[in-house]
Amino acid sequence: MRLSKVSFRYSRRGPWVLRDVELAIRPGSVVEVTGRNGAGKSTLLRLLAGIVPPSKGSISERPRVVGYAPDVFPVDQPFTVTAYLTHMARIRGVSPGAMERLAERLDAAHLLEQPLGDLSKGSAQKIGLIQSLLAPPGLLILDEPFAGLDAHTRTELPVIIGEVAAAGGIVVVSDHQNQLENFPGADHWLVAGGTVAVEAGERLRQAVIEVLVDAEHADEVEQKLRADGYTTRRTA
Repeated sequence: MRLSKVSFRYSRRGPWVLRDVELAIRPGSVVEVTGRNGAGKSTLLRLLAGIVPPSKGSISERPRVVGYAPDVFPVDQPFTVTAYLTHMARIRGVSPGAMERLAERLDAAHLLEQPLGDLSKGSAQKIGLIQSLLAPPGLLILDEPFAGLDAHTRTELPVIIGEVAAAGGIVVVSDHQNQLENFPGADHWLVAGGTVAVEAGERLRQAVIEVLVDAEHADEVEQKLRADGYTTRRTA
């Protein structure tokens, strides 16, 4: 899959979000996308998935089957989980049994009869993941997939990502929580200043800086650092 001089903006007179992006992604790749809030990560993922076209440039050799899980699952739909996933399975041309197998694997079987509007953030994320995996994807795009997930699903999702890649699929994941930081063989893209820097196979050299804050402000500081694209580790 290739991006050739891809640029994007949301209106004819609007600012460029991405400019002259040149990328080549080989089958079987796993890519972690990082960058500050507003840098253009989600825009890049939507371009890769084919949801929006480039304003300039071209994207070629996109796999035929694309699975996409957005960062915010649209729960404001008048369906139960089963009705929604059955409809998506029909669109994908796969058996509803795929829905049931994935629901069991992601510990979501108990959600199947719930209305979409009643789902929590983490539960909605699971349903978004299931719909993206109903048909074996040649390209899997996951935007902040770990947000709100329980421990079981956090552990299972990297396994699924590895299976998609092992089958020759491309997986691209935007993740503030850096769950794929040490994923074997993963490439890392940094989105900043309208460009995408590629760090093949390993991250750029990093340093550890300790920051001491009052316990009552720890959550707020950690959220701000993660929003700016930094990896954080709490010691207390």
